[in-house]
Amino acid sequence: MHRMNVNGASATNRDLAAKLWQAADALRNNMDAAEYKHVVLGLIFLKYISDAFEAKHAGLELQRAEGADPEDPDEYRAENIFWVPKEARWAHLKANAPQPTIGEIVDNAMTAIERDNPSLKNVLPKDYARPGLDKQRLGQLINLVSDIGLGSPADRAKDILGSVYEYFLSQFASAEGKKGGQFYTPTHVVRVLVEMLAPYRGRVYDPCCGSGGMFVSSEKFIEAHSGKLGDISIYGQESNYTTWRLAKMNLAIRGIDAQIAHGDTFHNDHHPDLKADYVLANPPFNDSDWRGELLRDDKRWVYGVPPAGNANFAWVQHFIYHLAPTGLAGFVLANGSMSSNQSGEGEIRKAIVEADLVDCMVALPGQLFFSTQIPVCLWFLARDKNGRFRDRRSETLFIDARKMGVLVDRVHRELTDEEIGSIAGTYHAWRGDADAAEYVDLPGFCKSAQLDEIRNHGHVLTPGRYVGTEAVDDDGEPFEKKCSAWPTLCACSTRRPPVWTP
Repeated sequence: MHRMNVNGASATNRDLAAKLWQAADALRNNMDAAEYKHVVLGLIFLKYISDAFEAKHAGLELQRAEGADPEDPDEYRAENIFWVPKEARWAHLKANAPQPTIGEIVDNAMTAIERDNPSLKNVLPKDYARPGLDKQRLGQLINLVSDIGLGSPADRAKDILGSVYEYFLSQFASAEGKKGGQFYTPTHVVRVLVEMLAPYRGRVYDPCCGSGGMFVSSEKFIEAHSGKLGDISIYGQESNYTTWRLAKMNLAIRGIDAQIAHGDTFHNDHHPDLKADYVLANPPFNDSDWRGELLRDDKRWVYGVPPAGNANFAWVQHFIYHLAPTGLAGFVLANGSMSSNQSGEGEIRKAIVEADLVDCMVALPGQLFFSTQIPVCLWFLARDKNGRFRDRRSETLFIDARKMGVLVDRVHRELTDEEIGSIAGTYHAWRGDADAAEYVDLPGFCKSAQLDEIRNHGHVLTPGRYVGTEAVDDDGEPFEKKCSAWPTLCACSTRRPPVWTP
């Protein structure tokens, strides 16, 4: 069975990224991972924009006779390429890598780039000259990064730098443990959300966007299915300033145009009038420090006032508030959200169920996240169950995927390509995608339940209550093999691959 890479990149790109990570980690010495990531990722970003600039610069040099000016910033901005002033170009940094003043040189380069590119204002790290950063190791790191991409369009087409950036994000998240969960969602979890929602066109919104993984995966999905990147508009917000900076760089390195704001989503919503076609999110689990007591009369709480001690249903209602009339939402929450009756949460969940907004619930296995070992679930909401697909009013699909995933180390588990395809294909078949196979219930894995059945379970949304158990009088074939071999559910299309692997 092919196991998906932790960052969703091709095997070649991942192998390169792994080698670079090993070398970069050796240069970290005693520096804390949370601090070191900004050093490394800032340099990778600088290398990317310098490579893109130099490729365009070389092309303009060949067109000088036709009036092209390689030193005209507008020549670059017209093609959405960052203008890189001379003191910030990678060749200048590499030439000065052995110098004891290399930290100051890098800081000056970052400052110059922000000065000449307003969209990057206050985004780039500018503390390479600090005494605590070993300048000899910094020079060695610059030499290491110099080998990434090699400056050719072919290498950029393979998305090497973007893959390296994403792989490094995942490794830093792992190194930081619980703190890493503040900025990174494992890519295989993101892929489930994106593959199920299939955001081909429209407005995509993540109000707690971390380092921007949902947006990167959405763009990859469109590319993998021969769509047009310009068909979606991206909106996001992130409350943590350093994480917001990571997101801005992550999207810029992919050439993704997005409106990403910094600020507290609950208390300072930067997109108050946005009605999104897709909401994808991984909000903080069971957040008790969201200052909910200051928002008791907020207009977003249509289905009940969320408890001040837990923001789960504040997030859910924020997502609903920002959905367009035919919008779809997919998000990660702690398992307690499916059954909790504390502090009015049960009544809020009941109201959301009775409003017929819950389209699908997916229970996932534990050990998927760097930040927590607790199992989580995926919620999928639909504003209009009789809109884009078949009429599924008063129906909800339950999927129990707790048996899925493979251990990649002692404490971390990943979903495979086949498993992601099985989950997404089941949902597409159930909701009646035009090119999907016919849906049928599979005991122990999936069940389409009527609203009355959910009422009989007290509006608890735990899939295990609905899917039952797999038959015991079979041939003993493992569940994963049986499911992956079942074409009715695992192939959501004869024309479209059930899952993308960039």
